[in-house]
Amino acid sequence: MSSSLPTHPQRTGLFTLNNCGQNGVVVHGSSFAEYVRQLPRCVDRTPASVPPPAEGMFTLAEVASLNDIQPTYRILKPWWDVFMDYLAVVMLMVAIFAGTMQLTKDQVVCLPVLPAPVNSKAHATPGNADITTNVPKTESATDQDQDGRMTNEISFGASAVTPDIPLRATYPHADSTAPNQEAKKEKKDPTGRKTNLDFQQYVFINQMCYHLALPWYSKYFPYLALIHTIILMVSSNFWFKYPKTCSKVEHFVSILGKCFESPWTTKALSETACEDSEENKQRITGAQTLPKHVSTSSDEGSPSASTPMINKTGFKFSAEKPVIEVPSMTILDKKDGEQAKALFEKVRKFRAHVEDSDLIYKLYVVQTVIKTAKFIFILCYTANFVNAISFEHVCKPKVEHLTGYEVFECTHNMAYMLKKLLISYISIICVYGFICLYTLFWLFRIPLKEYSFEKVREESSFSDIPDVKNDFAFLLHMVDQYDQLYSKRFGVFLSEVSENKLREISLNHEWTFEKLRQHVSRNAQDKQELHLFMLSGVPDAVFDLTDLDVLKLELIPEAKLPAKISQMTNLQELHLCHCPAKVEQTAFSFLRDHLRCLHVKFTDVAEIPAWVYLLKNLRELYLIGNLNSENNKMIGLESLRELRHLKILHVKSNLTKVPSNITDVAPHLTKLVIHNDGTKLLVLNSLKKMMNVAELELQNCELERIPHAIFSLSNLQELDLKSNNIRTIEEIISFQHLKRLTCLKLWHNKIVTIPPSITHVKNLESLYFSNNKLESLPVAVFSLQKLRCLDVSYNNISMIPIEIGLLQNLQHLHITGNKVDVLPKQLFKCVKLRTLNLGQNCITSLPEKIGQLSQLTQLELKGNCLDRLPAQLGQCRLLKKSGLVVEDHLFDTLPLEVKEALNQDINIPFANGI
Repeated sequence: MSSSLPTHPQRTGLFTLNNCGQNGVVVHGSSFAEYVRQLPRCVDRTPASVPPPAEGMFTLAEVASLNDIQPTYRILKPWWDVFMDYLAVVMLMVAIFAGTMQLTKDQVVCLPVLPAPVNSKAHATPGNADITTNVPKTESATDQDQDGRMTNEISFGASAVTPDIPLRATYPHADSTAPNQEAKKEKKDPTGRKTNLDFQQYVFINQMCYHLALPWYSKYFPYLALIHTIILMVSSNFWFKYPKTCSKVEHFVSILGKCFESPWTTKALSETACEDSEENKQRITGAQTLPKHVSTSSDEGSPSASTPMINKTGFKFSAEKPVIEVPSMTILDKKDGEQAKALFEKVRKFRAHVEDSDLIYKLYVVQTVIKTAKFIFILCYTANFVNAISFEHVCKPKVEHLTGYEVFECTHNMAYMLKKLLISYISIICVYGFICLYTLFWLFRIPLKEYSFEKVREESSFSDIPDVKNDFAFLLHMVDQYDQLYSKRFGVFLSEVSENKLREISLNHEWTFEKLRQHVSRNAQDKQELHLFMLSGVPDAVFDLTDLDVLKLELIPEAKLPAKISQMTNLQELHLCHCPAKVEQTAFSFLRDHLRCLHVKFTDVAEIPAWVYLLKNLRELYLIGNLNSENNKMIGLESLRELRHLKILHVKSNLTKVPSNITDVAPHLTKLVIHNDGTKLLVLNSLKKMMNVAELELQNCELERIPHAIFSLSNLQELDLKSNNIRTIEEIISFQHLKRLTCLKLWHNKIVTIPPSITHVKNLESLYFSNNKLESLPVAVFSLQKLRCLDVSYNNISMIPIEIGLLQNLQHLHITGNKVDVLPKQLFKCVKLRTLNLGQNCITSLPEKIGQLSQLTQLELKGNCLDRLPAQLGQCRLLKKSGLVVEDHLFDTLPLEVKEALNQDINIPFANGI
């Protein structure tokens, strides 16, 4: 055979022999005996001939990294996943070990099956010694090189192929050359049967039979095991790698770790233990260890004397002990408090994001099903091939024309090793599969898309921890398999009570008594007022400001009024602006007896605290918000009947009718104000029941005429219909029946004329027609002898009638923003005038008779066509420069002594203006 015949160096050993020679080929035409003779000399050189690993190949560590996950993800690995990971590593080692053995040691050795033995004697051919064959027992073959030296003797057993081929080489004495002695020795010690095959033919047959006789599983088992193991590794951790689930898992693990390590978690649970322990209620402890005994009896489910009557959820304060000292263990520094508050916000957003889907749960189920199916598939086909791995094989390569033999007996040297490795692999995969089946059982045994914190709620005071669902629930179930303490600590950050406690502690730490005292101011009524805006709660130090008169709470969603508010004996006015405050029983009792004025601003009527309608001593109630919602139409106002002492009701809303609930307080209500936001007020019949109302304001209600229901209010003293669409007031004659009506405000409408019938409303003292479309003033107006205030500003009036002099009681006249150019002399007969506003007209001169208005304190002339001011202004003793509204250059036209007189300040109180 030619040396160029392709060989399989990894299978037959030819690779090693070729490296023994210098030229890559051992010999030409040598026999199998020569092949065996060369083998010992090459064994020592084999390690040096094995090529180094290629740079592109991966190592065991690199393959095992497929099974690695981030250390932080370990809390999401239950025991079965961890066990399967280790089993996968063992399977990987088995696969790589089998592959390494197959690449380096795997080979097949074949011998031809000879025909039945026959006695014969072969004569020596040139270049070879005589060969004598012993037919019944064995065959002997001797080879002699060109020098006549005996090379070797090979002894085979009776059968052509045995599991271990005994090779025994003997080297006779060099001086023994007699042919008869050699033949005698051969007959005495036979060495085998002659095959007449050379080395290259053996190599060829070994390669042919490796591929034909060996079962495919014997050749590819390591590679299949490696592929299966990699697939199982990938399947086990795919939910950690998939982008849509990896981000959620990473976020969850990050938040969970921070919640577990947060100082607030420990302190909140410690506070719970202190609250539940009767022993700790009797003593205040510092930063000490947790008590051994923690009472888990649920007292919060049963009502007690300290439970607020009107309280949905929130803190519980003791009525007997209004001041509660917080143990020092609950005091957090500012940094820890801010981190804890940020964690609450992160948990809230993460829950909203993760609870919307169940992708993580589905992916975990799918990968578990894939692993189970993979286990069944591997087990089914590998079990059939265990017995196919055999040491002996019969090979029929159909190369008789090349070798002279049809059947060969072959041995596979790796058969026993592969069989043992395969059995080990099947055993491991069976264990792996049973764990997969258990995982499936666990996945479907309980609803993993629902998670209840019932146990945590029972063991702590945080009874408001909500149950979660979908992926959030599944992740918590997985964490419980690692350590249930994680979910317990995580639940602290799902509790609104816990969050409120944290806010309360941080708030009290930030807002001290001294800081609150700096924010106290005096309002227009000269009362001490404190305004708190956008805080997380009401600081405890607020209730130590015992001299406070007015408390304003704005945008404080978790405001609570504890029993300590009873210390604020001067508090009579409370403002709740988008602040649904909760109160204790003791605090409610105090507010019910002492509070006189309450302002409530809200978005929906449901936000009005229920205790508001039980303040029986309340005098003034201001409601600002939407009362006309479709789902809850004035339901909250039904309780107004309990406000038996209510005198003033101010409603700013979008009503379409006067609520019938308001009539519940009609017997004692003296002032009703309804400010609509441009919504047309259609039904006013219920106003007829308010017989004791003295002041009525219907502003911005889109009224087009004066409502007839008003004419039934016999005790009405003041009527304000500001900012409507009233065009005509012919009904004004009906006001003559309202004997007590003294003030009529019809300003900011579209009235064109004042009817003469106004003269019948003889008791009018104040008349407001500003911001209308009047072009003249009827004489009838000046017949109202009791009129003290007349406001016709911002109309189109061009002349003041001379009859104005008839108004001897007139004190305030406002004609600003008209077209008046001349002031009648009769105007200055109104000697009681205190306020005269003539600005933004066309007046060219101010009469000298202005000096007759000795009681004048305010004079507006700015925006006219004056070129000077009369010196007689100095006769207006009560007029000072602060009350004179005029251009500077006109003021400079006054004589020096007049200016000095105007600049003098005297302590005369201002009359109340408009």
